[in-house]
Amino acid sequence: MAAYVVAVLQRTSFGVAGLDAVERFGTTASAVALFTVLQLVVYAALQVPAGVLLDRYGTRRLVVAGGLLMAAGQLVLAVGAVLPLAVLGRVLVGAGDALTFISVLRLVGAWFPARHAPVVTQLTGLVGQVGQVLSAVPLVALLAVRGWTTAFASAAALGVVAAVLVAVVVRDAPGVRSRSGPPLSWSKAGHDLVRAWRHPGTRLGLWSHFVTQFPGTVFALMWGFPFLERGEGVPQTVVSALFTTYVVAGLVAGPLLGVLVSRHPLRRSWLVLTIVGLNAAAWTAVIAWPGPAPLWLLGVLVLALASGGPGSMVGFDYARTFNPADRQGTATGIVNVGGFVASLVVVLAVGVVLDATGGDYSLDDFRTAFSVQYVVWAVGLVGVLATRRKVRAQLAAEGVVVPPVRVALAQRFPRRVRSDEGRRRR
Repeated sequence: MAAYVVAVLQRTSFGVAGLDAVERFGTTASAVALFTVLQLVVYAALQVPAGVLLDRYGTRRLVVAGGLLMAAGQLVLAVGAVLPLAVLGRVLVGAGDALTFISVLRLVGAWFPARHAPVVTQLTGLVGQVGQVLSAVPLVALLAVRGWTTAFASAAALGVVAAVLVAVVVRDAPGVRSRSGPPLSWSKAGHDLVRAWRHPGTRLGLWSHFVTQFPGTVFALMWGFPFLERGEGVPQTVVSALFTTYVVAGLVAGPLLGVLVSRHPLRRSWLVLTIVGLNAAAWTAVIAWPGPAPLWLLGVLVLALASGGPGSMVGFDYARTFNPADRQGTATGIVNVGGFVASLVVVLAVGVVLDATGGDYSLDDFRTAFSVQYVVWAVGLVGVLATRRKVRAQLAAEGVVVPPVRVALAQRFPRRVRSDEGRRRR
């Protein structure tokens, strides 16, 4: 968990320093956004290979390797003052980040009983978001007081500490220091990948992750801080408080969603659709507000976005329940591709639109840029609804029938439903 907290700090550190990066490297918003897009491209492209490596080498080895890669990337970024070195630094951060989260999730299945897995998975993902607080508060303060090099070198040092602690403390399973799978081969890796992808439950997990994760990721990773500070004119201390609220709200929402998923596994897609509706409604209110949005509305936006991280974790629950243990790393990697592909598309699109609208980062420019999210939401909703239909058809073929929502409510609250029907007849 501590290693994942540090990984989130490394992942989001460039977002809180976006405008400083424009000045340091003498470039444009779209070029800086391209750094983050490249980081996400590397992260997404390595998810499936990371899953295969996880099935082979286990959690401990991969988390140590990931921590050292991210530390190297932050150190390169700290000392570099030209674009090629900045690009190299973000590539290394993306590669190390790709190895970390799915490896940490593997520990959940190894150390906790299945009935606790949804809640523990939520807690794992959400406690990790404390890394956003570390980037939004102490890292921003260090950047302002001591400058770019000290801030990013400190982040690199923290990554080394985390990697050393994992190497000393973590065990892949009770009584097992490092667990290794069968030797890697192209045929086995390809077979596991095809089997995991062909199951509609894995694809439903991918689309669920795709449609829920990107709004919060784009906001926290790249454009939220500039939007609030430059576009909405919010003081930096208040922006840091909003980002802290984002993390705390996620910590509250995560266990609640975990309990709901555990108790109602056949209704997981409805949780995903509800979260998408909350995010879209909050952004619509902020974009449509005449002039700068009031602080309370920005708080509502942050609270809505905070539900996206927990919502995306539902995708990993699909991977866990629809795949056997020996290919869960591969299936988890496939699911994790979804949200980060959506995120990199939106991060780049927002940067391109900001430059196309004049590049002065006005509130109207940000509103226009953030409107690209609606297209990605539409694509993701189509994917969720289409694959959900296939999953339900396969479950029905296996003898598991998912009743309509009204029937499920009637079964759970029979007296209330009968009373409602009688009232309507009267």
